[in-house]
Amino acid sequence: MLKRILIVDDEPLTRQGLARILETWAGGSYEIITASNGEEALVQLKQQRVHILITDIRMPEITGLELLKVAKEQEIYPVIIVISAYSEFQYAQEALRLGVSNYLVKPISKSVLIETIEEAVKTLEKQERAGIIEKMVDEKLVQADTQDLSNRSPIREAMEYIQQNVKSELTLREVAEHVHLNPSYLSVLFKEQVKVTFSEYVTRRRIQRAKELLMTTDLPVSEIAEESGYRTSKYFIKIFKELEGKTPSAYRKINNERAF
Repeated sequence: MLKRILIVDDEPLTRQGLARILETWAGGSYEIITASNGEEALVQLKQQRVHILITDIRMPEITGLELLKVAKEQEIYPVIIVISAYSEFQYAQEALRLGVSNYLVKPISKSVLIETIEEAVKTLEKQERAGIIEKMVDEKLVQADTQDLSNRSPIREAMEYIQQNVKSELTLREVAEHVHLNPSYLSVLFKEQVKVTFSEYVTRRRIQRAKELLMTTDLPVSEIAEESGYRTSKYFIKIFKELEGKTPSAYRKINNERAF
């Protein structure tokens, strides 16, 4: 899916000039769309995902700053670049409070515009990476992994062994042998120190691995099941749905759509 850059300016020559420069720069890798006022821009923002927003500050009816306030209230968060013929400090100050990544004063040179857009693209990529990581986080795993255990603790060793061998069958006996503990004692100690059972920890580690693969690769579900330590896709899908509330395919589709 093509990412979008929305240019909002009530001056036709400025709007068209910025669009031409960015269309040449993008070479088809971004869809460049325009709006002649704040109301038009709000319609565009609500109808489709806009990744980078370039807006003039001084416009009739809805100003650029008012547009940004409404977008923020409606939880629309593109990377924002503000342009204006007015260099007064108060405009820049207010724009920064509204999450603007850059503030440009007209007239804008082609080189400055392109440099600013390329910085915005880098910001967008960072946000999307952070968003993917946030979607994949399992809070119980985070809590388990941040328990105050020494690096030499047998439980810490057990957790590391599970992470490194998540694709394997991973029985309690196998892990207990690795850390030189009785299986029953390991089970009790694991629950006591990690706050989840050995079995639940292994399952959550496997599903975490599956989520990473679903979000970052095009591997079919059957291969992801195998890579996550499940012998059959049917059982993997069952466990995944129990933990995530949806099938692996639905999880991939929903989160990929949100990412773009």
